[in-house]
Amino acid sequence: MIKRDFWIKKIEKAWKKRSIIWLAGVRRAGKTCLCQSLDGVEYFDCELPRVRRVLEDPEAFLRSMLNRRLILDEIHRLPNPSELLKIAADHYPSVRILATGSSTLGASKKFRDTLTGRKEKIHLPPMLYHELADFDEKTFSHRLLFGGLPPFFLADELIESDYQEWLSSYWAKDIQELYHLEKKYSFMRFTELLLAQSGSMFEASRFASPCEVSRTTISSYLSVLETTYVAYIVRPFSTHPATEIISAPKVYGFDTGFVSHAKGWVHLRNEDLGQLWEHIILNELTGQLQGEKILYWRDKRDHEIDFVLERRRKDEIITIECKWNSSNFTPNNMKKFRARYPKGENYVVGSDLDRPFVKKYEGVEVHFVSLPDLILHLSS
Repeated sequence: MIKRDFWIKKIEKAWKKRSIIWLAGVRRAGKTCLCQSLDGVEYFDCELPRVRRVLEDPEAFLRSMLNRRLILDEIHRLPNPSELLKIAADHYPSVRILATGSSTLGASKKFRDTLTGRKEKIHLPPMLYHELADFDEKTFSHRLLFGGLPPFFLADELIESDYQEWLSSYWAKDIQELYHLEKKYSFMRFTELLLAQSGSMFEASRFASPCEVSRTTISSYLSVLETTYVAYIVRPFSTHPATEIISAPKVYGFDTGFVSHAKGWVHLRNEDLGQLWEHIILNELTGQLQGEKILYWRDKRDHEIDFVLERRRKDEIITIECKWNSSNFTPNNMKKFRARYPKGENYVVGSDLDRPFVKKYEGVEVHFVSLPDLILHLSS
């Protein structure tokens, strides 16, 4: 079993703050293996009927588990999971619980209480950049094409039916259990189209006709994909509504392997790499910064910044441009942005960079960094 030290440390740190941790991520992201690799835990798989019977009386169960560390895997399979977690948080704080699921805590009607103020949340995305070495000696191009879910990344052969099987399981085990949607064709068609158009600006009306549903239904489908971590919605940053995009989000698929599959790619061309690199950087920001709002910026003359972070404590706005080849960077968009928002650091993240350096463009200072260096700068 591979020890994912980054995530183990994050879980241990979270347990020092709260007795309840909610660990969420898409199916096959590695939640179960991660939980089972923790030291000194007792593991309960809530998909098993015998386990659900043991948990029918939450107080009796918790009394028998004082001062222990518990894993409640797939806790949404319980009839009232939030009741157990709330009782544990309020009355049995010596019981440390790590509960897992494939969605945000409030996604299911079963969670009548989202445990505000009682839990720590951790989102487990597809593999982070530094984890490639932990899993196997495969190339980064392999990570882009096969994706970052461990079973897919570790495969030697690209088997397209595996991706379809995952999507079918996602519909049956996540969507049906959490949302009880009726139109399988429409929802799955929307999911595949969204993955194929990943990284573009979202307009619900574009999907309504091919999916044979209303614009309103498409918007609700997008919300479902977001709460189950299959889509990342990156909303626009703006304080000048007259000249900037203020409402249209950009939507990204959760994993480069599934984006590549939806696009029909079985080999990557040079022109594909930049788009997937942008997805890798978003995945890294999502996993490393945990909960920080990631935005983009675009004005009505089509000047655009890939990602924008607001650091309100410092009154700064950080810009991030993603370039597979850093020599392809042109500063015009950043200069336009900084003319309106002068305070903050600017980063160009290149896959070809191993040492950081700084360049100035008419007073605009730009840091050229690798992805690990970007995270180091942002974390400090």
